[in-house]
Amino acid sequence: MLQTRPAIFNPILCGARLLRQWAVDMYIKIESCRLRWYRKNQMQIRADLYKGVVDAITSGETRASAVGVRIVLPGTYPGGDRDMKKRHMDAMAIVHTYGKPDIFLTMTCNPKWEEITNELLPGQTAQDRPDIVARVFYGKLEAMKDLLLKKMVLGVVVAYVYVVEFQKRGLPHAHFLLIMDSNYKLLVPEQYDRLISAELPDKQKYPELYAMVVKHMMHGPCGALNPKNVCMQDNECKCRYPRPFNENTIQGKDSYPVYRRRDDGRRAKVRGKMLDNRWVVPYNPYLLRMFNCHINVEVCSSIKAVKYIYKYIYKGHDKASFSIDQLDADGNIDEIKRYIDARWVTPPEAMWRIFGFPLCANYPPVLQLPLHL
Repeated sequence: MLQTRPAIFNPILCGARLLRQWAVDMYIKIESCRLRWYRKNQMQIRADLYKGVVDAITSGETRASAVGVRIVLPGTYPGGDRDMKKRHMDAMAIVHTYGKPDIFLTMTCNPKWEEITNELLPGQTAQDRPDIVARVFYGKLEAMKDLLLKKMVLGVVVAYVYVVEFQKRGLPHAHFLLIMDSNYKLLVPEQYDRLISAELPDKQKYPELYAMVVKHMMHGPCGALNPKNVCMQDNECKCRYPRPFNENTIQGKDSYPVYRRRDDGRRAKVRGKMLDNRWVVPYNPYLLRMFNCHINVEVCSSIKAVKYIYKYIYKGHDKASFSIDQLDADGNIDEIKRYIDARWVTPPEAMWRIFGFPLCANYPPVLQLPLHL
């Protein structure tokens, strides 16, 4: 159904909105079937082991009526609360062994990639073909892993974790946390500048890179230039743009680096406004030039940021606004219902899961050893 075959007309792939709705419906059916099995086989998954007082208190349930009455979604189900908590603890175990991560990298899908546009049928956009978007981004993600982990373009990586997420508008993006070998640790601002830039490049010397920075790596405009931008909260940019000019990269007071943003007169017109280096999102020139998409690269300079970043990348899927009722009519705590209530599933995410592409991974693998006390 999802394969393009020569000389064979596939109405599903030509359906545009129909394809998007079909993809979401099919994945929800698949997921509902799996969750139904967990609901009907609580004894087989030994859910009784989760019903003790200690487990209830650990999960935040402090009322006596809630103890011992629970429908469990086990940690073996990908994307569930227990699974995400397990992966978070695995990641923190890697930090305990190898130290804090050195680089935080975010890669976002570009719907204008040639690999996507060349496969579209006449009149179609990337939004109409979430199957192509999912496949191409998976290929780009594998290429990114090859560059980072095998070709070592940023240095020797000894440990890493990554997570794939999906924006509400549907585009997938991936978060990487890289722990570098001791010989490639980023310890001083001079080393930051070798990998990361927060400035517009020379338009005459690097015209292609300049165009990519303007297209993918400029924040906003927001603030006084655009008070209604989505990043504005209480009349301030939640991402703290525009950043101040800075002649040299320094270690900030809050342990986060302050990247070099010189007032060199370089400007770019972005969404009708002239912006300078204060609006540039930090990037690696080589990776940006290689992938032609939004690739934010940041230095993790403090252990203080580690737990926040790991919790951020393992925060789970988006949900719509809804009211929370702790107990159902019978007083049961239904973890499966909590998982599916108000869940936000986009067509590319549905396609990604139907194809069976991985949503997260870590290296080295972590083995959890259960202890009986």
